[in-house]
Amino acid sequence: MARRLPHKDVVIVGLGWTGSILALELARSGLNVVAIERGPWRDTATDFNIGTAPDELRYAVRHDIFLRPRQETLTMRNNSSQTALPIRRWGSFLPGNGVGGAGSHWNGHTWRFLPDDFRIRSHMIERYGEKIMPEGHQIQDWPMSYDELEPFYDRFEYTLGISGKAGNLKGAVQPGGNPFEGVRTREYPTPPLKQGYAQDLFTKAASGMGLHPFPRPSANISTAYTNPYGCSMAPCTYCGFCERFGCANYSKSSPQTCVLPALVREPNFEARTECEVMKVNLSGDGKTAKGVTYVDANGQEWEQPADLVLLCAYGLFNVRLLLLSGIGKPYDAASGEGVVGRNYAYQTGSGSTAFFENVNFNPFAAAGSLGAAIDDYNSDNFDHGPHGFVGGANITCGYTNGRPIMYHPTPRGTPTWGSAWKKAVRETYQRVVSLGAQGSVMSYRANYLDLDPTYKDQFGRPLMRMTFDFQPNEIKMANWMAERCDEIAKAMGAKTTQVNHLRTPWDVVPYQSTHNTGGAVAGADPKTSVLNRYLQSWDVPNVFVMGACTFPQNAGYNPTGTVGALTYWALDAIQNKYLKSPGALV
Repeated sequence: MARRLPHKDVVIVGLGWTGSILALELARSGLNVVAIERGPWRDTATDFNIGTAPDELRYAVRHDIFLRPRQETLTMRNNSSQTALPIRRWGSFLPGNGVGGAGSHWNGHTWRFLPDDFRIRSHMIERYGEKIMPEGHQIQDWPMSYDELEPFYDRFEYTLGISGKAGNLKGAVQPGGNPFEGVRTREYPTPPLKQGYAQDLFTKAASGMGLHPFPRPSANISTAYTNPYGCSMAPCTYCGFCERFGCANYSKSSPQTCVLPALVREPNFEARTECEVMKVNLSGDGKTAKGVTYVDANGQEWEQPADLVLLCAYGLFNVRLLLLSGIGKPYDAASGEGVVGRNYAYQTGSGSTAFFENVNFNPFAAAGSLGAAIDDYNSDNFDHGPHGFVGGANITCGYTNGRPIMYHPTPRGTPTWGSAWKKAVRETYQRVVSLGAQGSVMSYRANYLDLDPTYKDQFGRPLMRMTFDFQPNEIKMANWMAERCDEIAKAMGAKTTQVNHLRTPWDVVPYQSTHNTGGAVAGADPKTSVLNRYLQSWDVPNVFVMGACTFPQNAGYNPTGTVGALTYWALDAIQNKYLKSPGALV
């Protein structure tokens, strides 16, 4: 029997980037806010201190700050003819666990989606005709534009102190920046990271090929910075312990460094950690959320009443919570009807590995988002007509790390152990550089999320089932991008190269990307979307959903920058529209 708690104005599920920002801003507005987080409290000084933070075995291998399958997992299959089986060990993607979420362990790549990405369906059909659209697609335009989101991209970047170089400042192309980016109103808050020798070779080679290289925008910041919340950060030391690790230097933007120090000072904010939200509670007619039910670490069930419910968990788990709570019609792939679970997408990864002679790249002097990039082959920045696919990728040359346990680049065909392997590691460690193409994934009728009919969690609730595989459009696009990477690698002066095509069929075991998108998409039509343009549920107006689950499809970038912009976009709607007149905003 659930015990009923005193009423709150706002209950937030999850305390990562989106939950912490919303909690701080709404608490400062005078509302009583409680955030419920499944994992433990995490703080830089105690959890990521300099004595333990660079422990590769603890964090990178044993996944200390990642979700454990016993807490939550899902079942997976490539298509509906297969039987989905539970993920017993997280591999292809690694959800975070605890306060800060994936914002604690990410690399720090912070992109803005391109203007064409927000109206990709309309744009592609206008330029190339309906024939270019892939078979079985469910590609949708976003319900908001780049221009509408630009002030909120800016706000998120200044919260994080992002390091970079503007390429399009108030409509004027800037030397050294990305000429393809959308118009921005001001420069990045901090200058770019210092590039290494490999990035210098990439920049020279790409420029010589008529391409447009620029420093990758980074949440590993280059100089000391204090953000608008009064949170101070220190410059990156290029230690190479970013992804899978918390940052002991206060140099990597995370909720711990950028938001939580201000949030914990708010007297009307409360965090409850190690508490699992079971469902959103609805009124008898199902049109109003009354709060949430959760279970604490002792197994006690609690009911938290609230006027406003904000789902801010990792995107996949927001979708599952909607399904378990009966908010929105579940998607049925057979009929194509329903919306919750629709338009699940992922990220492609391909590229080229280049082997050099007589160089020392020093890969250990690295940062999660250190790199030089090009956008010449992203979105619709190039002519898709001759290639027969939709989508694109950013191509980057960068080192995230040169750590001793997991960084052992060797030529293809090298034995995986023994003296020959040791010899290859010794000869190639300093002389290898990878060029990666991080590509888009469109949405398809056959790729979706739903509740598994067989497997349940410890509380007896159905696990979420993922049905996904890369489609011909993405395979063609990613492999074409790999060839472009190889061209640049050869122009850099590599002795030999090996092309890394997209791994197919999609396999949930080896790590690839934590960039899961879709399942609770925002749109202009309630028949094809879960949320309206303000990330508000069409069916339950006092429920808002954050995160990459709101993307109609994925672009050729990391999603975090756009997740942050959408958070501030929704916050603006909540503060200036919803709270003044609660109800449907569209």
